[in-house]
Amino acid sequence: MKKKIAILGSTGSIGKSLIRIISQNKKKFQVVLLSAQKNHVKLLKQAKTLRVKNIIITNKKSYQVALNKKIKGIRIYNDFKNFDKIFKSKLDYTMCSITGLEGLEPTLNVIKYTKKIAIANKEAIISGWNLINKSIKKNKTEFIPVDSEHFSIWSLTKNINKNLIDKVYITASGGPFLKWSLNKIRKAKLKTALKHPNWSMGKKISIDSATMMNKVFEVIETQRIFNLSHSQIKILIHEKSYAHAIVKFKNGLNKILVHDADMIIPIFNTIYSNDSNTIKSKDLNIDHLNNLNLKKVDKKKFPLIKILDKIPNHNSLFETILITVNDYLVHKFLENKIDYQNLIKLIDKYSNIKEFRKFKKFEPRNVKEVYNLRDYVSLKMDSLGI
Repeated sequence: MKKKIAILGSTGSIGKSLIRIISQNKKKFQVVLLSAQKNHVKLLKQAKTLRVKNIIITNKKSYQVALNKKIKGIRIYNDFKNFDKIFKSKLDYTMCSITGLEGLEPTLNVIKYTKKIAIANKEAIISGWNLINKSIKKNKTEFIPVDSEHFSIWSLTKNINKNLIDKVYITASGGPFLKWSLNKIRKAKLKTALKHPNWSMGKKISIDSATMMNKVFEVIETQRIFNLSHSQIKILIHEKSYAHAIVKFKNGLNKILVHDADMIIPIFNTIYSNDSNTIKSKDLNIDHLNNLNLKKVDKKKFPLIKILDKIPNHNSLFETILITVNDYLVHKFLENKIDYQNLIKLIDKYSNIKEFRKFKKFEPRNVKEVYNLRDYVSLKMDSLGI
């Protein structure tokens, strides 16, 4: 029997990688649903190739363009409120790879319709893990994180008593500025900040990698998913992106997971986690393994790492503020409206104002609360005239 699959965010890098994996073994899968925000051309092409009968396009203009094409055999929806119409039986696997906070609501909505959920949306986990985790437990849905660091930790700790975990180390490449002097980093240009040395990524995540804000978010993700304290989670610079996580256990053992810098590997292992299917991969890279060259983060070069000292050990609405402030300012940088030095200063400044700090006390109760706060913070940032 074919596995029933849904991919939320199929036109992004994660979605496209998953489709490449599925396309190599089409007889094993039935893709029930694909979704995208704007890229209706790519989405329709994917739907035709995989014979998908249902697609969702959330951008109204792109939705209308696709609808006017009147493509036979494909039902086109404009939002995620039609899961009852689309899913006639429980899915075997769902990939949630919608970018940004917009991914939280559809992720929460789809959990009850799927036996297994793979989440590649860090903003959803950071802002609403308590909501996601509650629904996962209620619906007995299996959860697998997709980010290479969190997938590695999950792989190293599954079927192990989590109380045995002493410390977790996640790695960071250091991005394009690892070997730069502090003075040179302060004068960095947009073009350089976008050039990640190891990974091919979108513009927003490339800037987060350059500032190392992505590691701030990944530490929060790790804390939430694995129910650890921030003091148990460490970041190590590892230039080659070959080792993705190390787990130190209280029994004296340390486990490390290595693989090439290719997201196909963790994605493949989320969909085939209990199967004997294999993937073509390179031999063990002895040179990389012999030269892991792990180092602590230089907080003078990457001062945003210090934001972690201000993050509570429990889910709070403050994380929504942090995501929104960072998104807002990164887009200002991408539009050349602020320089790199101001990007760093303003992320730190505006994520620490008194009006925002009070939200550390409050746990998100529902999606609406998260989205209302996001909108409020965006308006607040607009009022500051950046």
